[in-house]
Amino acid sequence: MFKKILIANRGEIACRVIATAKKMGIATVAVYSEADKDARHVELADEAVLLGPAPSRESYLVADKIIAACKQTGAEALHPGYGFLSENEDFARRCEAEGIVFIGPKHYSIAAMGDKIASKKLANEAQVSTIPGHNEPILSPEEAVAIAQRIGYPVMIKASAGGGGKGLRVAFNDKECFEGFSSCRNEARNSFGDDRVFMEKFVEQPRHIEIQVLGDGHGNVVYLHERECSIQRRHQKVIEEAPSPFISEATRKAMGEQAVALAKAVNYQSAGTVEFVVGKDQDFYFLEMNTRLQVEHPVTECITGLDLVEQMIRVAAGEALTFKQADIRRDGWAIECRINAEDPFRNFLPSTGRLVRYQPPEASMEAASPRSLGTANAPQGGAADLGSGPAVGLAEPQRFGVRVDTGVYEGGEIPMFYDSMIAKLIVHGKDRTEAIAKMREALNGFVIRGVSSNIPFQAALLAHPDFATGNFNTGFIAQHYAGGFKAEDVPHDDPLFLVALAGFIRRKAREREAGISGQLPGHEVQIEHDYVAVVNLGGGRSEPHALRITEFAGALGEARVQVGGKDFRLVSGSRLNDVRISGTVNGQAFTAQAERGTAKNPLAYRIQHGGRSVELTVLSPRAAELQALMPYKAPPDTSKLLLSPMPGLLVQLAAQVGQTVQAGERLAVIEAMKMENILSASQDVTVAEVLARPGESLSVDQPILRFA
Repeated sequence: MFKKILIANRGEIACRVIATAKKMGIATVAVYSEADKDARHVELADEAVLLGPAPSRESYLVADKIIAACKQTGAEALHPGYGFLSENEDFARRCEAEGIVFIGPKHYSIAAMGDKIASKKLANEAQVSTIPGHNEPILSPEEAVAIAQRIGYPVMIKASAGGGGKGLRVAFNDKECFEGFSSCRNEARNSFGDDRVFMEKFVEQPRHIEIQVLGDGHGNVVYLHERECSIQRRHQKVIEEAPSPFISEATRKAMGEQAVALAKAVNYQSAGTVEFVVGKDQDFYFLEMNTRLQVEHPVTECITGLDLVEQMIRVAAGEALTFKQADIRRDGWAIECRINAEDPFRNFLPSTGRLVRYQPPEASMEAASPRSLGTANAPQGGAADLGSGPAVGLAEPQRFGVRVDTGVYEGGEIPMFYDSMIAKLIVHGKDRTEAIAKMREALNGFVIRGVSSNIPFQAALLAHPDFATGNFNTGFIAQHYAGGFKAEDVPHDDPLFLVALAGFIRRKAREREAGISGQLPGHEVQIEHDYVAVVNLGGGRSEPHALRITEFAGALGEARVQVGGKDFRLVSGSRLNDVRISGTVNGQAFTAQAERGTAKNPLAYRIQHGGRSVELTVLSPRAAELQALMPYKAPPDTSKLLLSPMPGLLVQLAAQVGQTVQAGERLAVIEAMKMENILSASQDVTVAEVLARPGESLSVDQPILRFA
């Protein structure tokens, strides 16, 4: 076994690999860019080597620097994680030539399956069902349009070396195809150093279901069941689960066997994923193979009891799998939510900056728990008993809990140079209903401040009745949130609970104020029973709710709150300065978030629960009457300005002074978190002044253009 490995990656996946390596007694080396000098993976590793400046093309994508770091530190092997150089054939070959073990597939497997064009050709030769398309690199937008017309719209334009939604566009007409080809090619060049793109028919109303495979150097390949990854936005996965609520046992077996046959055809040796698009009748077609560890691998680990990172390391070290296909269990249900630094209420624009507060929910499962199968402790020549209990010689597996895989910490920075992921939140339940309930509660307790996050959106998806019943496909988000995501899209079982909770917290604060010493006799703080909670609806509108709070027991944190004709019996021992509030309401457990003071109103409370966030002020009845008389100050008019909706790099300015731009036409392109974001005109405008230039780093709401 290796004594030291280097992790050629950053963020949560680097931390994830370090956790397993430490469990196995293997020393670790981190690499980092200047932007990541204080990153969590650097702190967790035994050693760390600086690669260079922040842009990935000058640091994490420079093979020479990474190989030099291996030699400098004496690392015998290298784990590439996902993204960056993980599916780079030349890099894997270079590692092998330098005597560094690449903890992943052999370079020839990456060449055959990591390249989307080559993998589709090989799949066709192996008589695997594939989607109609054009499997040769497309050289120009004009050629792309001609091919799309031949295939028939809609079409999917994809980067050959792509992954994670980078370099991927769906076009429904010639204009979208022409523009999509150019953006796809640019993103592919910037993210992967490979601008080849190809095209295939877009299967409407499809499901994205993938099979996890694992092979060794002794000819053994198994599949570890499937993952349902159909909840996607802009072709990036948002929620993943295992197993799928859609496919039958027969389909599961057929897909798994086909994935294994494909892996064996290229002598696959590591963890990999074969992705399929599945139709409404459970017809499935090979989509692509990812020759690396997937972001969503934790859900497979939960239901199988396998540590996939450990298995990758053992296979790379030359060990054989110690279990067979019949031994792979499928236990319970697991769901993963990707927690990203983006603002769902502003069209999911990236949000960068400092994590002023970061308090993930308490984890009860570890990323690298002692529950892996087929370790050196397992009996040789036979598989461990996976169906009735843990493998021989191993600890009882952790089951049915919460896990957080992250690469950040409170006070750390979310830089603009890399992807937007803050953490992966994973839950494991006995069945899908329990897993959904666990995830909703875990999201309630996930505290993130300083940057925006997509937690409200995740909460809305989990609460959607179609998600609960498994009635969805890859078009789910586009179908249900076609006009964007708005606050009213977040349902709540009982919105009055949020009002009652604010009143309960205010009542606790009054109790503390009444106990302050030094008050003048006869002028002590009087604790009222009656309040008015004024909910801020925005735009100068508000909604008052009369509250009556009785039966208050401060020492026990109990009270009866009456609002809107309903009774809420609240019990919570949380302190007034706690952001995360836990307790019971009418005997049912809850977790919520509460803070006092906003940028515009230091007396307001912000209450969050179930994805819903409300701002309200709890006042005496007389104070509420006076507040209603206060005038509303409207925000300044910015309709004649094009403002940067995110921090990023202005890579293109498509309009000049005096130019008239039609509604829908491109005005500017901003690059942030490895994605190109096109800013288009919402109406016909004439440019009066250019306020920013290409190559300039923009801040949020920085003016780019002024219109006449």
